[in-house]
Amino acid sequence: MFGIPEDVAIWIISVITGFFFILGVPIFLCVAFWATLASIAIDFTIMNIGITSYQGISSYALLAMPLFILTGDLIGAGGIAKKLSIMARRVLAPLRGGLAMASVATCSLFSAISGSNSATVATIGRIMIPELKEQGYNDEFAATTVAAGGIVGILIPPSILMIVYGFTVNISVLDLFKAGIIPGLLVSVALMVAARFWCRKYDWGRPEPLIMKEVVRSVWDAKLGIAAVALILIIVYGGISSPTEASGIAAAYCLLAGTLLTREIKLKDVPAVFLSSGRVNGLLAPVVSISIVLQQVFSILGVHDVVSNFVHSFGSYYVMMGAMMFSLVLAGAIMESISVCIILAPILAPIAVSIGMNPIHWGIVFIVGLSIGFITPPFGLDLFVASGITGIPYDKLIKWVPPYLLFVFIAWITIMLVPWLSLVFV
Repeated sequence: MFGIPEDVAIWIISVITGFFFILGVPIFLCVAFWATLASIAIDFTIMNIGITSYQGISSYALLAMPLFILTGDLIGAGGIAKKLSIMARRVLAPLRGGLAMASVATCSLFSAISGSNSATVATIGRIMIPELKEQGYNDEFAATTVAAGGIVGILIPPSILMIVYGFTVNISVLDLFKAGIIPGLLVSVALMVAARFWCRKYDWGRPEPLIMKEVVRSVWDAKLGIAAVALILIIVYGGISSPTEASGIAAAYCLLAGTLLTREIKLKDVPAVFLSSGRVNGLLAPVVSISIVLQQVFSILGVHDVVSNFVHSFGSYYVMMGAMMFSLVLAGAIMESISVCIILAPILAPIAVSIGMNPIHWGIVFIVGLSIGFITPPFGLDLFVASGITGIPYDKLIKWVPPYLLFVFIAWITIMLVPWLSLVFV
């Protein structure tokens, strides 16, 4: 390339790309810039970029991604999410900090219908944060709790990140969905324990009597949301349809429920809901499309072999696992999860398999590790979303994060050490 040695050219391109990333250039443009110039540097045909990108995004399995994003928007707009939050609050009322724990539980319920962490934080945050503030909880704590609860958006199936991961490393998305059930619930419990820690320390959320009549009524009121969860469980895990078909059925159900049953969605509002989902998908799809080109260039440059040899040089199984898990946390703290998945998944997955891990088990360990990045500074996407919907400065939320990180780390290590938690339903 311009008479410059190949390895020198790659380093120059990488430095320039890193500089663009620091300046805030969208990740898609950074990846596309690097992949394009690197292809030229290694004399890889430039026609490959357009062909491969088109083929990459044309996958039938990826169609589930925009449909689950749409499902999440329809749940929020249709008032279904609010009914789920009321049910969680009634059930957890007898526990100290019950409302804070209910915020996490509502995020989990929402995640079982949708599949996006940012959508979970934005939707549940608008419902639960005002309730928490009204009940005397600290504003910053309330926002951080919902932000932390949002990380289960990619853990409890259906999950957009599981779809991208399965597509990227060529493993079954359905198996990932099945494997994510118990780990997702375990992380949810860990987050509830962390929320309870703060509530006990500051004497927030004193226990209230459990009124069975109110519990039963809230469950009945939330029947549409419960039915949505049951619908997805039955048609996906029952083998009736693929995750892609299930996403279409779930979106159609939530649209009909919101327009005909709850009547929270007016016909004039439908285009706006679809447009909102389209914007999110418009950010994700180009990154996924260019990822295949990136993987091809990595393969030609031998990046996978270099990283594999480096990790294997540690010798010990647990040290190698620790090195890969540390790289996930570090990358998740400074980059968006889809980007990290696209870059690291094809590199780390073969290494994990080579040291004896089941590919599905490693997939769940990988995704849980990425979820930690959602509340880890300096990136912490969920914290930014919570800050955006509340107006509370980002730096004010960070001080409430450590207990959530601690307990999620404990859950993550447990998931890594006990494969049964991920493989029992696979």
